[in-house]
Amino acid sequence: MRLRLVYIIVLILLIGCSKTESNVVINESPNVRNESWQVSSIFKYDDYMMIGEQGKIGFIYDDKDVTRFYPGKKQKYMWHFWAETPEETRNLFGKRVKIIGVSKQTGQKADVFDGGIGIPNTAIEDNDKVGRMPSMMSLPSKGLWRLEAFVDEKLFGSVVVEVH
Repeated sequence: MRLRLVYIIVLILLIGCSKTESNVVINESPNVRNESWQVSSIFKYDDYMMIGEQGKIGFIYDDKDVTRFYPGKKQKYMWHFWAETPEETRNLFGKRVKIIGVSKQTGQKADVFDGGIGIPNTAIEDNDKVGRMPSMMSLPSKGLWRLEAFVDEKLFGSVVVEVH
């Protein structure tokens, strides 16, 4: 009886740990720090409120009506990227970035934005400590969406947002 219980628990764990989406296996990268479907944290950076993971990835956002996501509404957001060291962060400048959105409710994937991390303005003090990228983003439907940021086709990190 005890052996059967162990087999059942192992089977449940194996089934629960596999992730599939429309019969496609999703490879979760170790670079994705927010693997849950909780809306990402809001934090302060300089004079701005941001959503994401402080010291890693985020964009200016304060969860007020003006910055919230609404289905089909295109809005401007300023992304920020930080690497492990200042040198690695400087290596991000000029790199191509692609943002892919994934819906929790439907598994739908959407190309959200394609752009690049800008070269910092050297006339501004300490402007080279973070990579910045302006973007125009829109998500197609309500619910939770994970915005996965790929830098030169390598997953850099993700931000989970709610579309109202």
